[in-house]
Amino acid sequence: MWEEEAFELEFSRSRLFLRETVLCNSPASVQFALSQHNASFERKSPQMRNALAPLLGDGLFISDGETWKTRRRMVAPIVHVSRMSVFAPRMVEAATELRESWLAREGQTLDALAESAHLAAEVICRCLFGRALGHDFARQIVEGFSAYQREIDRLDVLSLLGVPDWVPRRQGRPVLEAVARIHAVLDEVVESHRRRADAGEDSVIGRLIDARDPETGAPLGREALRNEIAVLFMAGHETTANTMAWVWYLLSQAPDVEARLHAEIDTVLAGRPATLADMPKLVYTRAILDETMRLYPPVPILPREALRDERFEGHAISKGAIVLVVPWLLHRHRKLWDDPDAFIPERFLGERGDRISKFAYLPFSVGPRVCAGMAFGMTEAVLGIATLVQAVQLRLAPGTEVKPVCRLTLRPENGLPMVVHRRGEWRGGAATNDDAAGIVSGPPPGCPFHHG
Repeated sequence: MWEEEAFELEFSRSRLFLRETVLCNSPASVQFALSQHNASFERKSPQMRNALAPLLGDGLFISDGETWKTRRRMVAPIVHVSRMSVFAPRMVEAATELRESWLAREGQTLDALAESAHLAAEVICRCLFGRALGHDFARQIVEGFSAYQREIDRLDVLSLLGVPDWVPRRQGRPVLEAVARIHAVLDEVVESHRRRADAGEDSVIGRLIDARDPETGAPLGREALRNEIAVLFMAGHETTANTMAWVWYLLSQAPDVEARLHAEIDTVLAGRPATLADMPKLVYTRAILDETMRLYPPVPILPREALRDERFEGHAISKGAIVLVVPWLLHRHRKLWDDPDAFIPERFLGERGDRISKFAYLPFSVGPRVCAGMAFGMTEAVLGIATLVQAVQLRLAPGTEVKPVCRLTLRPENGLPMVVHRRGEWRGGAATNDDAAGIVSGPPPGCPFHHG
């Protein structure tokens, strides 16, 4: 949907049906919308609210105003970086089990996206719910989220025509079935904890049940509790799974990067399991993830709705306008990045990384609504990749064409078929056609966002 010129735009206004649409595509305009004047643009767009409301209700991801402030006060401390010492061993445990499963399937083709989704689901279950969710339950949630993204309407025409939110948006049967499947699993988990079946385990859900608003002392109601658990599961499962899948794709196309990664893992871990204490030493692993999220941002479009009239550098922004901050464009902006379509993790190291503006690189958003689970997601991804690459390499299945597609998040269309190899035993080469690999001269062919 973006033409070549959009990768150099800094600010633009247009009209889509009856809605004024504003593109903030520079560090200054992003800072204006998401930080300095966030109060005017704190509300997610009608399209995003209506797309996610059936699943998340009034959850933190799409709420605003006092509801958002209350939930943020209650949820943020529970997934704070200070609690990573509790979560990290469970993350490594789940990744180690997946690694052994992959080694048992050496030479076979698997879907790296689906495998990453199941790993992320296991991590969420063990960290947030305090126990490994049964395989059937985990499968239902993973399949439910995939079905929901596949079926939900991605263009809310009624909102673009000015129809208010209180007018119901009809959802198809597949969407309702996916919601019912996910809610049934989450309700079961909540009831399990309410019965204290998992008493004694330190879990996020247990803390949410016990949480009280620091200002009013009120607990979360039953529906609010389920909504916040759904938000945590979606944010912690979907985005991390997609990012890890893109990491496997990019590593398979960049043998020099993969070799440097292996060298760091071997030096830091020396064959032992990863721990939270290793995080500061896994700097190149972290740079690979940063660069992956630059090229393939987990949430590629951050849409907001103007709650009042505003003005940016002489440009009027009307109340009700849709304001778009688009990481997909910002992260590949010709004026902000050297060689923007290339996979270069080194750009995030040392002084070079220090020069990157937080308003030009925002995989977790920025400002007051920055992702509360950012530390959780990065810890999970770094420790997960470090654990898996100790023993495994993945290579694209022959004939695979990789296409990014934007649903609610950015994922490889139709999965990511890859062949499992025991590390050091793969005898092949990276793609020689850099255009086809999508790592040097531009995005992969068929990319729906790039028509250059």
